[in-house]
This record gives sequence, C-alpha cells and structure tokens, in this order.
Amino acid sequence: MKLADYLIRFLADKGIDNIFEVYGAANGDLIDAFTRIPNTRYVSVMHEQAGGFAAEGYAKVSGKPGVAIATSGPGGQNFVTPIANCFYDSVPAIFITGQVKTKYQRPDNSLRQRGFQETDIVGITKPVTKNSTMIRNPNDIKYELEKAWFLCQEGRPGPVLLDFPIDIQQVEVDIDKLIGFDKKPVEIQYDLDKVDFAIDSYLKDLSSSKRPSILVGGGVRISNGIEELLQVGEKLKIPMFPTWNALDVVTSDLDFYGGRIGSYGGAGRNFAIQNSDLVLAVGSRISGRLFGSNSEDFLRGAKKYLVNIEQSILQRKLQEVPFDENILCDAKTFLTRLRSKLEQRSNFDFSNWMKHTIELRKKYDTVLPEYYSEDSNNGYVNPYVFMRTLSEEMSNNDIFIADCGGNIVVSSHAFETKQGQRFLTNNGNSPMGFSFAGAMGAYLASKPEQNVVCVIGDGGFNMNIQELQTVKNYGLSFKTFILNNHCYGITRQFQRTKFEGREEACGPKGYSPPNFVDICMAYKIDFATINKNNSDLIKEKIREVLEFDSPVVCDVDIGNWDKYEPRVFGGASIEDMYPYLSRDEFRENLAISPYKGWKNPPVPQIE
Repeated sequence: MKLADYLIRFLADKGIDNIFEVYGAANGDLIDAFTRIPNTRYVSVMHEQAGGFAAEGYAKVSGKPGVAIATSGPGGQNFVTPIANCFYDSVPAIFITGQVKTKYQRPDNSLRQRGFQETDIVGITKPVTKNSTMIRNPNDIKYELEKAWFLCQEGRPGPVLLDFPIDIQQVEVDIDKLIGFDKKPVEIQYDLDKVDFAIDSYLKDLSSSKRPSILVGGGVRISNGIEELLQVGEKLKIPMFPTWNALDVVTSDLDFYGGRIGSYGGAGRNFAIQNSDLVLAVGSRISGRLFGSNSEDFLRGAKKYLVNIEQSILQRKLQEVPFDENILCDAKTFLTRLRSKLEQRSNFDFSNWMKHTIELRKKYDTVLPEYYSEDSNNGYVNPYVFMRTLSEEMSNNDIFIADCGGNIVVSSHAFETKQGQRFLTNNGNSPMGFSFAGAMGAYLASKPEQNVVCVIGDGGFNMNIQELQTVKNYGLSFKTFILNNHCYGITRQFQRTKFEGREEACGPKGYSPPNFVDICMAYKIDFATINKNNSDLIKEKIREVLEFDSPVVCDVDIGNWDKYEPRVFGGASIEDMYPYLSRDEFRENLAISPYKGWKNPPVPQIE
C-alpha cells in the first residue's frame, strides 16, 4: 500500500471523518489518497490557519483528535498559531505537513535552505507540540502514527506534528511487516495511595471549614470527569467556581454555581472565592487571569489544594500562587475517589455559606439594570444586554463559540450557561479570528439537532473573513454574530489605562472595519443586522437568526463600546475590582483578613 494511503486510512479507521486542508504540491499524494478511502473526506479551507482552528473546534466538540494537512514552507508555517492554540488549551490534534523530497533537503544546518519551500517545521513547532518529527524511514509509519495518536490524547492532551517528504509519501509499504508503538512504557501512572492520603487530609480540613469552595478548570472535561464533579457538588453543596475553560462544566443553572472569578470577574465579583477558608482546585493551572497582578492576596485566607495531571504545575517553586497540597492525578480519578469517600460520611451542612455566595452572585451581576435602557450606549446595542439575551434564547443542547478580545470578556461576563451546552473559545493563546474558523470544525462535529453559534468581534472577523467561502462551499449552517464596535475595543481600553489616553492603531486611527453586509452579499451569505438597544427587538432578531436553516451572519452594531467591566488592572488585587466596587463595599463583604492595601477595615463574620 502507498504510504500516503496508509496514513489517511489510519485516520479514517479511527473515526476522523473530516480532515481540514489546503492543497499544495508537497501534500498532493496525501490529498489524492482520499479518492481511494470512502469513510473520510477532506475539507478545503481558504487558509491553513483557519484549517488548524477548524481542527481545534472539531476536536473540542467530537472528543476525537482534530486533523489538518498543509503543504511545505508557508503552508506549515501558517499552522504555528493553531498548533500553539492546541498546546496551551490541551487539545488533542494531529498536524500533518508535506515536505520537499529528501534529496533536496539541506544536508547541514549551516545552509538556510536548499529545496524550494523547504522549512524546518519540526524545529519551529517543537516548543508547542508534545511531539514533532519528520518521517524519514517509510517503515516507521505505523509506529509514528500510533505514537502520535497516543501522545496527543495521553495525560495532558495536546498537538503533535508529522512532517512527510514527498518521496516518502509515495513509497509502497508492506503493512504486514510494519512495527507498531508500545504505549505501556510511557503511560502515566499515579500513586493512588498518595491520592487517597491527600483526600483524607482534605476531608479532615473540610470538617472544620466554614467557607469551603471548589475551583474547577478545563481539565475536568478533558478527563471526562464532569459526572463525578457534579455528584461531588450534589453531596457537598459548596460553591463551585469555573475558570473560563470550564464555563460549560460548572454551568450557571447549577444549585452550587458560585459565580465567575478572576481579573475580569463576572457575577459575584470574586467576593466568595476570596472569602473562602478552604479551596480545592481541580484540573486548573492558577494563572494571572485568575488573580490579576497581585498573586500574594489571592486566596490568602484559605488552605489550598491543587489537583493536576502535570507535574510541573504542582511544583511550588514554579507556582505564582503557592498551594499547600499538590496532588498528581487526573481530575476524573481524583473526583471518583473523593466521591467514594464522601459516600461513607454523613452530610456536611454549608447551607448558610452557599446561600451567602448566591446572594453575592445575584447582587453583583455584570449585566446592570441600566444597560437595558434604550438610551444606554447612545442608543446602539449594549453588548451585555445582547449577550445575556442570546444566552436566554439558546437551548441546553447548543454549542457557543466565542473569539478573543472584548467579545470574550462580554461573553464570559454575561452569557449564562446551561447544563448540556458547550461554551468554547481558546483561552491560553487567544488569537483573533479563532471562533469563526473554529465554528466550522465544531459544526462538522456537531449533531443535526444542535445549533452552533459563533460570536466574534469585527477585528477578529477580519482575520479569517475569507472562510465565508468555505462556509458557502460546504453549506456550514452555523450562526455568526459580529459584535461590531468599529475598533479593537479591549486594546483601546488598555491604551487609556496605560498610555495616558493615547489611542493608536486601534480605531478610528489605524483601523476601521469594512461594511460586513456588503462582504456577505459578495459571498452570497445570508445576513441580518441589529442596531438598536431595544430588548424586544434584540430578542426578536436573535430568534430569527437562530431559526435560520442556512449559514447566516448578523452584524450587531454596538457603537464604539469598549467598556469591559468589572476588571482589575495595574498591580491591584482582585479585591480592587474596577469600577463599581469601592474598597468600603468590598470590605463589608469580607470575612478574611483584610487586603494589606487597606487600613483598619471592618472584618465581618459569615456564619
């Protein structure tokens, strides 16, 4: 069998039914192989970056690795951003590149290039892959494919890259003589005695705690531990706080949902998490997006347990916020064992603490009543009103995909999730333009009854606007809402804070978007518009778009909005949430030792 055929057949037999590609001479044999393999297909995108983003969206929805193919040189180079996306957000993916024939490759690193479009894509991508290799011996193909398939999903998932010279793709291989990959020596093993000891220690601390909380990261979904987490939540009934990667794990409709936290804290504005005296963090790294610039004050009144699959995250010397107990284990295994031990104990009663947390969450909602006034935002659509309304109109079976920048802040602030929904974005790398291309892959991995909804800013939409043609070519009937503020909003807000109000290169100086209605007409894509802050009109238009049975883009005119609040900036603690909460107001809700920047604050007790 031709090696190129073996590769595509391997992926098809694993259930990968859509593979994203841009054709080039160096991957021609790989694309030709699809003509002989009926149980998969290629999806031709307009740009390799978009193909990589689509593979990420496909992986996040399907649970299977996403796959994308590019040609040599600039084709593979355009994969670097989506590879980094998958690396930082722990997404299983296989990126395949063509390479110049082996006889044309540079014989020494002192040469920059010998073959046309020759690039050391393996060297370029090593820092952002779990494994990156060129296949030089065709008899290694089974070993390398099985290894790639295993590594991209094992432990903390991530991307792998396989680089195939043209002549290697064309070799006939004897499949009966190929040697496979033995995964047993490299499978991750946990010391379950240590895990159980840590759980016992946590339960002992829990029995004397008054204000315990659980911080939930995306690792819970990655490990397929959602069911176990919810069972723990039902048993303990203590506040659970999702990171942005877990907004569809701990959803807004759960009885023990505590609100949203971080430097762009949502409902609850960090009060409850900061009040906690015991915090169990599961499947999350503790990044600056959680605590702002001041790590010393984050969870300062709490004993802290961290459960993670990655050893380096558990090393105190590498932690920005040092945790007291660091447990090496995947989320599902830990939660399963915790649930088992909880079943042997009498019920805990943290009802007053849970009630207080819910009161804070409701009192400090990010969508303020005045936002609904038709005069709000000078009559243009208030993005917070739009996003809350969209969340109310979407069903619990739908898939929501948001981009980076200001629109992901609004989405994470105001979109209230339901059990069964998916809330997708890319948080670790967070490139503009991800959500529209990612929605293509998500749509192809979705079920017919699921509505796939993309939200993106005008700046992000421009980054992969060419994929309107892919949407048209393949009839990808997802819905796209452009939150159009005619500028790079979140960076312009940053400029006002950082550069004495000077606004450069973010609009109107240096940037302005096109008329997106005209663009959609050129691509023959249906379109709609929302341009007034009338809640009834917004709801009506959203329903109209969601009911479309074909691709549609809706331009939502939010004026020049760039007020993404609440937020923390500078060297502040997350207890300095700007701008709505004064220090006095925050102090009134604290039950822990005061933030060191405050003098003689009252410290009330929460029973």
